[in-house]
Amino acid sequence: MLSRRSFGVDLVVLGDCNPDVLVLGSDVAPAFGQQEKLVDGISLVIGGSAAITAVAAARLGLRVALVAAVGADPAGEFMRDQLAAEGVDVGPVVVREDAPTGMTVALSRGGDRAILTAPGAVASLTAADVPASLLADARHVHASSWFLLRDCLGPGLAALFSAARSAGATTSLDTNWDPSGRWADPHLTAAIAQASLLLPNEAEAVRLAGAGDLDGAVAALVAAGPRVVVKLGERGALCADGPVRYRVSLPPVTAVDATGAGDCFDAGLIAGLLDGLDLSQAVALGCAAGALSTAAAGGTGSAPSMAAAKELAAAARIT
Repeated sequence: MLSRRSFGVDLVVLGDCNPDVLVLGSDVAPAFGQQEKLVDGISLVIGGSAAITAVAAARLGLRVALVAAVGADPAGEFMRDQLAAEGVDVGPVVVREDAPTGMTVALSRGGDRAILTAPGAVASLTAADVPASLLADARHVHASSWFLLRDCLGPGLAALFSAARSAGATTSLDTNWDPSGRWADPHLTAAIAQASLLLPNEAEAVRLAGAGDLDGAVAALVAAGPRVVVKLGERGALCADGPVRYRVSLPPVTAVDATGAGDCFDAGLIAGLLDGLDLSQAVALGCAAGALSTAAAGGTGSAPSMAAAKELAAAARIT
C-alpha cells in the first residue's frame, strides 16, 4: 500500500533516451553491394524504451520525470525538446559532454522489427545520476532496458529500488532484450528481487528464467519475488500474482507499426495501478495502451489518452 503522504511526482522512469530513425515498409531488409532500395517512409521520432514509457504515461495523465543520459549534441537536444513538449520533466536528464546521444535505427514491417542501436551516452547512466529526492517524491519508479545499462546503472538499480520502496513507492522493471545473449547477472537478480512488478515479453521471460517454456519461466520469476506480467503481443498478456494465473486479451486492432507497444503497455499498466485498479484491470489498461499505440508509426505516434485506453480496456476478456 502507498502511504497517504503527498507525492510530488507520479512516475519516475529510469533508462534509455535516444532518437529512433524509423524505417517503414514491406521490404526493409538492406541489400549490400551498394544497392539502393525504396521504402515507404523514414522518420526521426522519440526513441528509447524509457523515453517512450515516459511520454505514454504523460499522455495518460501522470506526472512523469525521466532520468536518462544524452550527449551535448543536436540529437540530445531533439530528445529533451520533444519530451518537454509532451509534459515530461527532463530536468533529471543528464547531458554528457564526452559522449554522443545514443541512436537507434528500427526497420519495421508491421508487427515485426529489426533494431540497430549505438548506445552512446545511454550506457553512461549510473545510480549516482538519480536524485535521492526524486525517488523519495515518487509514487512509482520504473526502469527500462536493463541490458543496455548493465555495466553502469545495473550494479546500483537494486539499491535505488530499495530506497524508493522504503519511501513508499512501488517499482517495476522491463529489462528488454539482452543483445549480448548472456542474460544471467547477479545485479539483475538483485534488482528483480526489489521490483514490485517484472514486465518481460514472452521470449525475454523464458531467457531471464533460463527455462524451457513459458509456464516454467513464470514460476521461476514469481519465485524471485515480484508479480510478473508477460506481454504476448496481439495475444494480450499473462499475469502471475503469487500462485494466481490469468490471461488478459483484447479484440484485435489493425497495426501499422509495433515500435514501442510494450513500453506503452508498461505505461498503461502503471497508470492503472496508480489509479487504484486491481492487477487484472490494470493489465487490461496496459494492453489497450499498447494496442492503440500501434496505429501510427513510432513509439509515441499514437500513444493514447486515458479516455481512449479505458474505452478499449472495457472490452478486455480476463480468464
